Formats: sequence, C-alpha cells, structure tokens
Amino acid sequence: MANLAASSLENNCELSTKPINQDCPVSTAIEVIGGKWKVIILYQLRGKTLRFGELKRLIPKITQKTLTQQLRDLEKDKLIERTVYAEVPPRVEYTPTELAEQLNSALDLLCAWGAKYQAAHGDIWPRKS
Repeated sequence: MANLAASSLENNCELSTKPINQDCPVSTAIEVIGGKWKVIILYQLRGKTLRFGELKRLIPKITQKTLTQQLRDLEKDKLIERTVYAEVPPRVEYTPTELAEQLNSALDLLCAWGAKYQAAHGDIWPRKS
C-alpha cells in the first residue's frame, strides 16, 4: 500500500527536474501551512482552544500584526475556527479544526526531527543573527 501511495504522489508531483505543478499535494500543503509561523501556531493549538493573548505569550517572537494575519489565513484555509464572545472586553478563541488535527502526527515528527537536529548541530544552532 505504501508503494501505491508513493506511486500516486509521483504521478501528482513528478519527481524530476521539471517545476512542481499546482496539482501536487506537497505544493498544496506548503501553500496552506508554509511560512515561518503557521506550523508553530498549529503546534501550539494542538488539541486545545487558546485565546489570542495566550498564543502571543506562547510565541513571543511573533508580532501582533503577524499573528493576526496568520490566524486569519488559517481560518480562511479551514484549519482553525475563530469564536467571538459578546463580552466586554471581547473574548476571541481559536480552536483547531478536524482538518488541522490530522496534521498532529506530522507536527510530532517535525518536533522530533528538530530536537535531533539541535542535538546533532549544537555548534550551528541556534543561528546567530
């Protein structure tokens, strides 16, 4: 079955020197969750609902403007649900959708790989600006 999946990916993503076409599932995935912050936001939201301020505290290097934009993009792409409560001050919560929860195993693998990379390359990580 793994060979069938690999064969299907090869058909969609043409493993060659040609540019990857728009129908490639990898291109779609990177288009939806690519960038510096989206994966980090989704990782922080795994299995829980968080308010904007909580996300900002968990990701201190992200600006408020960027967090707002990334959350809007994730909502537009159906990866998070935004719930606004009619309170003063307004309360807004973000929850991963079922579609986003399907990424959890991939996020776990990325986390494990990142930890191994850090351990193996401590001489160059973290990067110095």
